Amino acid sequence: MIETPRLYPEPLPAIFPLPEYAATGRRKEQYQDMKQVLQVPWMGVVTMAYAHYPGFFEVLWNGLKPLVQSRAFVEHAQALQGFVEDEVRALAPPPLEPRLRELGYAAREIDNIRDMIAIFSHGNHPYLLISTITRLLLEGCEIGGTAAAHPYEGRHAPQVQVPFVLLEAHHADAPTRAVYEDIKATLHLPFVNTDYRALARWPSYFALAWADLRKVANGPTHAAICAAIHKRATEAVVGALPNPGGLATEALRAAADKDASAKEVLQTCRLFQWLLPGLVTNVAFFRSQLESA
Repeated sequence: MIETPRLYPEPLPAIFPLPEYAATGRRKEQYQDMKQVLQVPWMGVVTMAYAHYPGFFEVLWNGLKPLVQSRAFVEHAQALQGFVEDEVRALAPPPLEPRLRELGYAAREIDNIRDMIAIFSHGNHPYLLISTITRLLLEGCEIGGTAAAHPYEGRHAPQVQVPFVLLEAHHADAPTRAVYEDIKATLHLPFVNTDYRALARWPSYFALAWADLRKVANGPTHAAICAAIHKRATEAVVGALPNPGGLATEALRAAADKDASAKEVLQTCRLFQWLLPGLVTNVAFFRSQLESA
């Protein structure tokens, strides 16, 4: 098994995510297709950053689609989610529901927050596997194990309905903007992930949730969980998942070189493949905070 370290790119690359509202033509079609196949209501910043490079994104998605539709891919994503949610209990997330009720939150509002977290809990793990696949290929590690690529039949996303509203920094009041700046500083990120902007729709909730997470986010237990997630994702990509779309290093690098350079695209891929283990850990922490007693 090839050892692939969890790598924080320095200096941080500039990223240019193509927002869903700005996507037109072929990339708009790809966005709609990707969301339908992944069974998610949003394009992750990771794939919107990839889409800045249209030729690269075309080759990548054409190769990824038959893989992410497979039972093997869905089951590995589900297994990762289960692993993370078990491991995060070692961080001892404090119960949050009693504090929210003291603030006046009704049961319906708390359930809406739970539903939003469930969406990200499901959707982030496919994005984590996709980021790992992309990084490894650009680094010259061909992927694909011996598993068959049987299609996954039916729905694997949570059966929830909640408005998907993002609280952007320019929408937010000063306290929420301060939380956003603290997230970036604490987590060493150049932007605030979609998950945090969606949960900040409930600002008083999110301030409490982040304050609890902040206490452990840079600690050794959190780091160990992130390292274990990275290792599992890498092992799945290299040795377990199939490659029915024939994704290959040479074709992906060539496409990246036509758009910009394979080196530039690789640094973008490294950033997201580094941050996603932390993101899934943090979302699992938020989920555990609201587990029913």
